[in-house]
Amino acid sequence: MIYLDYAAATPVDERVVAAMQPYWTELFYNPSSSTLAAKKIKAAVEDARARVAHWIGAKPAEIIFTAGATESINVAINGVMRRHQGAEVLALATEHDAVLATAAQYTHKIIPVRKDGAIDLDAFKKMISDTTVLVSVGYANNEIGTIQNLRAVAEVVQEARHLRTLKNNILPLYVHTDASQAAAYLDLHASRLGVDLLTLNGGKMYGPKQTGVLWVKGGVDLQPLTTGGGQERGLRSGTENVPGVIGLATALDIAQSERKETIVKVGALRDELQRRLQEAFPNMVVNGSQKKRLPNNLHVSWPGVDGERLLMLLDEHGVMASTGAACAANKNTKSQVLFAIGCSDAALQGSLRLTLGRFTAPEDIAQAATIIIAGVRELQN
Repeated sequence: MIYLDYAAATPVDERVVAAMQPYWTELFYNPSSSTLAAKKIKAAVEDARARVAHWIGAKPAEIIFTAGATESINVAINGVMRRHQGAEVLALATEHDAVLATAAQYTHKIIPVRKDGAIDLDAFKKMISDTTVLVSVGYANNEIGTIQNLRAVAEVVQEARHLRTLKNNILPLYVHTDASQAAAYLDLHASRLGVDLLTLNGGKMYGPKQTGVLWVKGGVDLQPLTTGGGQERGLRSGTENVPGVIGLATALDIAQSERKETIVKVGALRDELQRRLQEAFPNMVVNGSQKKRLPNNLHVSWPGVDGERLLMLLDEHGVMASTGAACAANKNTKSQVLFAIGCSDAALQGSLRLTLGRFTAPEDIAQAATIIIAGVRELQN
């Protein structure tokens, strides 16, 4: 099988598995226990917290470990909105359902995007009201790979904050970003991005599934969602998933320390795959930004081709890909991302997301291109 669906899930790196292994067996103790053995486990968890904080440029106490990006997003959005009843949240039109569905529970507005999937900053600026308390803009899109200029978003928000002070409006205004797809390829330093809350997903960066992080900037006050023993600053009570925490921190260490080499390797392979496909199909549509996109992402459309049938053909011939977000595909719903960037119905139906990763090889690209070209031609005919 040739795996070209890394945006849906990444395999766990062998180095991550090795780091996790002892914490399932001999080092199984509850970090909250008072024994000496348990205190060593607590120290390992806190070391992992400090390692994650290092890459975000944060304090360890600001790192909250969760059971994945969806929970992190829920803690962030619900935590802010429940603390500020009656306030408003703004979410980008191309966000994952975890953001859009959570924001929809409150007074909310959807921020439009341009044709390339980048935020419409002029429209965004006009949408911020005196009751807006939270803005959620994903760092890099999970379907089309478009990278958002978070610094520009933060500058708009900073201007809005300044205007509030002139009006004696004490309501805070925070920026949250879902950086799940970005961790293996982009700088995560929060102060350079200008955000207040940041979400990570272990399962998207060669770590274990059902592991995640929410970075909460000091001074951001959240309403707890899960009450109990008070773990994770009281925001996410429950005994820590120690193997998962160790695995996520190790995966992030590897992803960020090897980021530059990975960008060069994966980007070259993605460009070669795009070249081969465009050579065969000059009218093929490449969705999203051509300049500001993840190096592993290639999202294309062939109007008139049934994307679902194409996926089945590719799967039968050993190529694993997708049309978009795995959860949306499982519900057999149209991509809200492609709809938001103005794709035609024909392009929506004939889309294919190809995402490469750390273990993609040049021979995979050559073989996959041949199989994809044959599949598209078969359906066109």
